[in-house]
Amino acid sequence: MALPTREVVGLLSDNLRMRGSVLPVPVRRATHWAREMGLPKGGDTVLYTGMMYQIVPYLERLGRLQARLGGSPLGPYLGLARVANRAVRGFGMRAVARPRPAERSEFEAVPANVARLLVQAGVVFGYLYEDDLYSGALTYDMGSDAVVAAHAQRVAAVLRSNHVRHVITIDPHTTTMLRSVFPRFVQPYDFDVRSYLEVLAERGLPAGHRPGTEAGSSGEVVVHDSCVYARYEGVVEAPRQLLTQAGLAVREPERAGRQTWCCGGPAESLYPAKAAAVASERVEQLRAAGTECVTMCPICLVNLRKAAKGSIAVRDISEYLMGARAETKAPV
Repeated sequence: MALPTREVVGLLSDNLRMRGSVLPVPVRRATHWAREMGLPKGGDTVLYTGMMYQIVPYLERLGRLQARLGGSPLGPYLGLARVANRAVRGFGMRAVARPRPAERSEFEAVPANVARLLVQAGVVFGYLYEDDLYSGALTYDMGSDAVVAAHAQRVAAVLRSNHVRHVITIDPHTTTMLRSVFPRFVQPYDFDVRSYLEVLAERGLPAGHRPGTEAGSSGEVVVHDSCVYARYEGVVEAPRQLLTQAGLAVREPERAGRQTWCCGGPAESLYPAKAAAVASERVEQLRAAGTECVTMCPICLVNLRKAAKGSIAVRDISEYLMGARAETKAPV
């Protein structure tokens, strides 16, 4: 049984309005990879994570709690929890939605891998650290346009104050929010926004880059397209080009490219049973085409892996593209 829709949407909207994120993710923990790499603050071009990969383990933990509460007598009292969350500035949510280190590590590694790939490709960029605000994607998907409009103004102001003109994003939801949604709410909006996959495809992977073997790959991968990338942002060929350059044979499942089948997310927050059914059907399509699935979205990664239950391997594309994992310093 799902929790009351109004209270779920309200809780996430409250957090975005008050804290700049749907969940209170510890900023230093979410940005430590950039400090280790020595990335400069701000600048003409920045890598913008939108905290999307970093926040997913917290959303997963909250989702498991939601599933337990939905079928319990406590479910109807979510409205009181929302009041408490506003009063104590998210302390309660930090306590109940705190994932274990093992649950965070894979997702926190993705921004670092993306940054290293860009460095290896010769891209000069900075990072916003505490100003790398969540994009508001989940709140937008749930229809809280007024909250998202105010948040878009906040993000645009942060970009301008850091002298940013070019933004490189690492996930489809942050890409579409900053590239296609925010311009509806912010005028003028003069930022150039591109996915790191588009940037890398334009430059090409470094010669001799053969990450397929190092990722433990069989050499063949089935591509699961993000609905947002493929349908709304036209990012279809770039990931395939990069995987091919990495020495991998790309296999296509039923319903690929712009006709891709959904992973089930982010509807799991409101309709968990329906989301699980959609994800299970997608896993069957992917499994019919191969044993290794490549995703390019943290929500797709989590939902498909959960539905697959180990029947196929599901990994993020950055893991395949990363190759050698030697420490890389930012270019100066």
